[in-house]
Amino acid sequence: MLYENYKVNVPEGVSGDWKVEKFTVAENDIMAIAYALHGRPVPPGIYTRLMKKGAFDPIMSDTPAEISDHFSFIRNATGKCLLNGLGLGMVLKALLGKPEVTHIDVVEIEQDIINLAWPVYQDGERVTLYHADAFTIQWPKDKYWDCAWHDIWPSLCTDNLPEIAKLKHKYAHRVKYQKAWAEDLLRDYRRRGL
Repeated sequence: MLYENYKVNVPEGVSGDWKVEKFTVAENDIMAIAYALHGRPVPPGIYTRLMKKGAFDPIMSDTPAEISDHFSFIRNATGKCLLNGLGLGMVLKALLGKPEVTHIDVVEIEQDIINLAWPVYQDGERVTLYHADAFTIQWPKDKYWDCAWHDIWPSLCTDNLPEIAKLKHKYAHRVKYQKAWAEDLLRDYRRRGL
């Protein structure tokens, strides 16, 4: 996989409690070691991350580990797609690069994230943004998608599994294929008692 193809081009900026910033990981620096200790090593390079005021860890980044978390869905996405969570727009960017993806509906609850990332990715013909909550948005009865990606959680935590199940249940009759960020990894963590 060519990770460089999936890196985002969202400029640095601040909106409310949210910030997009570039960061550099050098070989053997403390940041590289910290990522590796979390089981998500990051090779040296320049990356982009989304931070929330008061949070120590990024909400999202375009590091290879995070790109890998999304790649299975990106590879299988076709037709009409639903993205619950805009984040840095990494999945949106990848889907816009696939001609077999005909339309993308994006649901994002945080206006500040929309302010930071949406201007980079809006494509009037193929993308519609909904400023809404993925759990409570009311869709027309005839609204269906070929695939859906649910990525609204700020961290890897097995506590996310009930919410993943709730979202997948909400969209079960509207989507042919759906996945959620890190769902398989979190199920593995739960099986191993982590």
